[in-house]
This record gives sequence, structure tokens and C-alpha cells, in this order.
Amino acid sequence: MMLENTIVQGDCVEVLGKELSTRGDQGFVDLVFADPPFNIGYVYDKYHDKKDYDEYVRWSREWMQACCEVLTGHGSFWIAIGDDYAAEIRIIARELGLVMRNWIIWYYTFGQNTKKKFSRSHTHIFYFVKDEKNFIFNDEPIRVPSARQTTYNDKRAHPKGKVPDDTWILRPQEIEDAFGSDEDTWSFSRVCGTFRERTGFHGCQMPEKLLARIIETASNPGHLVLDPFSGSGTTVVVAAALGRRYLGIDISGNYVRQGLERLKQAQTLFDLKA
Repeated sequence: MMLENTIVQGDCVEVLGKELSTRGDQGFVDLVFADPPFNIGYVYDKYHDKKDYDEYVRWSREWMQACCEVLTGHGSFWIAIGDDYAAEIRIIARELGLVMRNWIIWYYTFGQNTKKKFSRSHTHIFYFVKDEKNFIFNDEPIRVPSARQTTYNDKRAHPKGKVPDDTWILRPQEIEDAFGSDEDTWSFSRVCGTFRERTGFHGCQMPEKLLARIIETASNPGHLVLDPFSGSGTTVVVAAALGRRYLGIDISGNYVRQGLERLKQAQTLFDLKA
């Protein structure tokens, strides 16, 4: 039985290997979004987030290769990662034959407080594709008015606006309006404990609006979106809302159960809005 429109428990390398074999060794995923453990000592349910350097890099290569093998020819691969291993992830991707289209900086204005160094207030998001000439990039959903339109009334401006830049800025006061009509940057808030979007059972939760922009840009309705570290379930919830097929994988049975419940509750909301 082929896996889709669900979240399954297991090691993503093993699950994807079995699924690839079931499907006849053919790529079947159109978009991968991965937010792996950053190896910074965060306490997860079933994962030790403080491996030796070499072990973490080896493991990163393993799951990245597994994801590459299930990608379709036009597939894209997005990875969120912290400072400590961003360079290593970039090198591994190159060695796996992936083509980098953007190195995005997601900047948030209320980073974690520190006493003996500058406070960290950003995350890296890599945007890779499998084929540099064959990929999906839907620009219309993300276009915004340009300065040529709003300020200079320049007739040369694209009538539908411009594609935003590669720095996505978080301003907590703008969480309800992450895409201002006059802004050319993408403003996303981290999902903090007081936000209504917070699930409560998983400490590392990506904003739904950030996932929505990635999914709308890099896939089409009906395409299959994979999250190999499903965690709080944000990727699958947003993919479902946008009419994509989805597959989430997580090693924690607890996260899988609660992610499926979140998906079920979200589906009820989708049905009410339909």
C-alpha cells in the first residue's frame, strides 16, 4: 500500500527506502520541506539532539540522500537549518547533485536572549532543485507591488508586481498580516507560546504562512509534499489546505498521534470553509 495523505511513525530513511521500492524505484515526491533537528541539545520526544559532529553530518547525508532519491525530476528540496551546520548542509547538497536556487535568511526580530554573544535571530532556509532547468516556481502567488509601481509610476514595471527578495523578515506585530501589500520582503513570526497557532505538544513549530508560501511556490495542486520530520504537523496541514497530497514522517509515535489529530481538526475547518 502506497503512503500518502497521512503521517507515519518511523525513521525517514527506512520509510522512504521501503516506499521507493514499493513504487518501483521511481521518484514520487514533488516537494520536500525538511526542518531537521539542529543538533543543539533541544529535548525531543524520541531523538537525542546532541550527536558528535561526524555522526550528525553522516546522519544528515543519509536522510538528505533518501529524500533526493524519492524526488521527481522536477522536484524541489527545501531545508531549514541553524548556523551551526548550514555550511555542511550546503556541501552535502552539492555532493548529492542538488542545485541551489536560493539561500534564504529568515530573520526574526525577537531572537533568543544571550548574555555572552549576539542574540541569534535568524534561520537559514535552503531552496534546492533536482534539475536546474526543470522545476516548478509559481511566481504569481507571491508577487507584490514594486517601488516602480507604488513610488515611481514606472510603466516598465511588471503589472503583477515583483517576486520578493530572499530575506524573510519577522515582525511580531505583523503576524496577522505577514504579507503587506506594500512590502517586498516576507514577514513571518516564529510561533511563540502565546500565539493561537501554537499546538502546544511540540516546541519547534514552523509558521503556517511560511509553509504556505513555499508550497504554493514550489508545487501545484495534486502534487505530493513530503516532510521527513513532521513534528507538529504544520507541513501536512498546510499542504492539505492547499489541495496537495502529503506525507509526514516522524520517529515519535506521540508526535504522529497528535499531528494526525491536528490534521483531523484542521480538516474540519477546511470543510466548514468550503
